[in-house]
Amino acid sequence: MSNFLDEWNNDSEYVEVKTSGSTGEPKRMLVEKRRMLNSARITCDFLGLKAGDTALLCMSTDYIAGKMMVVRSIERGLKLIEVPPSGHPLNNSQLSTLHSPLSFAAMVPMQVYNSLQVPEERERLMQIRHLIIGGGAIDEAIEAELRTFPHAVWSTYGMTETLSHIALRRISGPEASEWYTPFRTVKLSTTSEGCLVIDAPEVCVQTLTTNDIVELKPDGRFRILGRKDNVICSGGIKIQMEEVETCLKKYMRVPYIISKRKDEKFGEIVVLLTEGDTAEAKAVCEKVLPKYHQPKVYLHIDKIPLTETGKPARKKILDLIV
Repeated sequence: MSNFLDEWNNDSEYVEVKTSGSTGEPKRMLVEKRRMLNSARITCDFLGLKAGDTALLCMSTDYIAGKMMVVRSIERGLKLIEVPPSGHPLNNSQLSTLHSPLSFAAMVPMQVYNSLQVPEERERLMQIRHLIIGGGAIDEAIEAELRTFPHAVWSTYGMTETLSHIALRRISGPEASEWYTPFRTVKLSTTSEGCLVIDAPEVCVQTLTTNDIVELKPDGRFRILGRKDNVICSGGIKIQMEEVETCLKKYMRVPYIISKRKDEKFGEIVVLLTEGDTAEAKAVCEKVLPKYHQPKVYLHIDKIPLTETGKPARKKILDLIV
């Protein structure tokens, strides 16, 4: 954190950040400190955080998620507790000395999953007043478990370019929903292809057209259907990779991912990569998937490529199978 604070306190109006690299190589970009402060204020206001509340920094400040936890603590006067980034952030002696539970924490799905497996860590996770989860999709089974938590658990929607999230979706309690609610300073629309368009002038200087295909309600709430670049156009049928992956979740015992390959006859075909046996994967797909969603190619891979932040590295995967 000290390196980031040095950069934050220098004379420049900008901070350098890098993207996660989920759709290619990570990119470096300069963002305005004043817009980072705007983003921090909006989040803190939405969650009702106040000066003196405790916040947990358990992610690297190399990326926007970690940087923004520091900026939120600066903007709102939060008491920031820093622990080394790890898969078990709640397994730390600093946390056992706290007189009251954490007010606020941000984690990636893997950290939440690991914390749920250890009773002591699970108890600490349950006590966090506001837990936000970002950086990747949340598994259905984890989400079902989090739904029973007594305090607020949120899934975030955002990206480096929007300086962390611009919308939240409640996971826990009776307000749990599959729909994201944008902050009141954010205006949303869609392109003709159904991709989300974000107009958030307080945090992003330009209107941003995403690759996320969404269903958008008149009141601004939205739910994500998949990504434009993850659409497979096979024989005139559009197949969303994420939809196929979701259908297989209950049946695949080992890590897998859906991708695509160019094909002379069909234009593109569905490809499944698995860390397990391809014959077993084929049997599952033929049993549970509609015929036109079934992969035409099954490939074994020792380890599915991931980005530094734990997302599927889909561009690298495409390069492997072209």
